[in-house]
Amino acid sequence: MKPLLRFAPAVLVLAAACATTPKSPATSPVPEAAAPQATPAPETMPAPMPASQAVPTTLTVPVEYHKLDNGLKVVLSPDHTAPTVTVGVYYGIGFRVEPRDRTGFAHLFEHLMFQGSQNLGKMQFIQLVQSNGGVLNGSTRFDFTNYFEIVPAHTLETVLWAEADRMKGLAITADNLQNQKDVVKNEVRVNVLNQPFGGFPWLNMPQHANTNWYNAHNFYGDLTDLDAATLQDATSFFKTYYAPNNAAMAITGDFEPAQALALVTKYFGGIAAQTQPPKADITEPRQTEERRATETDDKATRPALAVAWHAPVRNTPEYYAMGIIDQILASGKDSWLYQDLVQKRGLTGEINSSMNILGGMFDIQGPTLYTAWLFHDKDKSADDIVRALDENITRLQTQPVDAETLARARVKMRSSLYDEIESVFGFGRANLLASFALFDDNPQQINQLETQFAQVTPELIQRTAQEYLRPTNRTILTVVPKQQ
Repeated sequence: MKPLLRFAPAVLVLAAACATTPKSPATSPVPEAAAPQATPAPETMPAPMPASQAVPTTLTVPVEYHKLDNGLKVVLSPDHTAPTVTVGVYYGIGFRVEPRDRTGFAHLFEHLMFQGSQNLGKMQFIQLVQSNGGVLNGSTRFDFTNYFEIVPAHTLETVLWAEADRMKGLAITADNLQNQKDVVKNEVRVNVLNQPFGGFPWLNMPQHANTNWYNAHNFYGDLTDLDAATLQDATSFFKTYYAPNNAAMAITGDFEPAQALALVTKYFGGIAAQTQPPKADITEPRQTEERRATETDDKATRPALAVAWHAPVRNTPEYYAMGIIDQILASGKDSWLYQDLVQKRGLTGEINSSMNILGGMFDIQGPTLYTAWLFHDKDKSADDIVRALDENITRLQTQPVDAETLARARVKMRSSLYDEIESVFGFGRANLLASFALFDDNPQQINQLETQFAQVTPELIQRTAQEYLRPTNRTILTVVPKQQ
């Protein structure tokens, strides 16, 4: 079973190097030096509950929510089981919500944030955390850029001071800007341009499946745009988007809330809010015709196939139904697609799927794609694979799933949710809390997730599959080796 939160190797940055080399496109690991990857839930699931037995809704994450006068959202969630704390700072600027004339800036600033601040020199933020026995990382996602540290509990004040120091005074110099532009351009070359299946499907699928520029542009940024970035551009971007009123902070772990809030107020309270530009319109029109695209990859040795459907609006009953559908259709070795395409027909060796290819189904704000992707041998036809896929989807659309199938999917989803919340020494919990605060102004939403999934019915699954898994709502992307 796949965890709810996934990290994309193309965008996660090792704080110590501010660049990573991706592994297999299907694995999406956390970089080893930053933090260990959460262990996925076992593929062998427990026996399903009787249909009459409801999924218990017992998730009770402690949540204390505050807002500073400057607009900074602060979520506190104590857990005294281990003497560590996690601090996550999330800024409301990501790949798709960056300005039209600043493509690649969101990712560029993920790098710049480690280049020094008022009281810390170049790379000293990293050294400060690591010398105190901690780990750290940062990533650029569709709707935010985040930074987190996992440190011994007694160093919480040190980390908060350091995060505040770079929020109020990042060292944006001509040398730092040029250096990191070069680093980013090199990362694009290494991770995308010179890799087999580089950017597949997280980078290229949105450009084929979406029509709104914000959702469909090259999220890494065109190299010419990065070259054109001036020091004034960078300073203005930072002042606007790295402001407390465009940020949310989550602190989880072994701390006392009153003391933590006092420290946050002490170090962040004096940072001035900034006027925010109007929010980008990232809505997508209803898709009414199937789209197909083929790309040739001269570095690939076998074909690849991805199919993406526009997902329901976030936080709606249909959105939660799609989460259950994923568990039934494509998540785990008991899923319909694995059993049919892998075990029965031998069309591929694995099936990958995601409601948010750069994370999980909860840490994304705007329109998202439900994507399934796979790699296959040259003697297997992409059309045959799509036909097999359609046969399984038709099962969902023509009749309600049986009680045993639904119960099993609920158990898998619940297991995945708990696994995520406890992942990476508390970062999973911090990630959800910060996302719900940033997007919804409601971090308590974390405690409502089980109820939402428990309310998904066979009839809702059927209606959702009929509307959102229809052929006219999908985009099919095939990648073929140059020498076929």
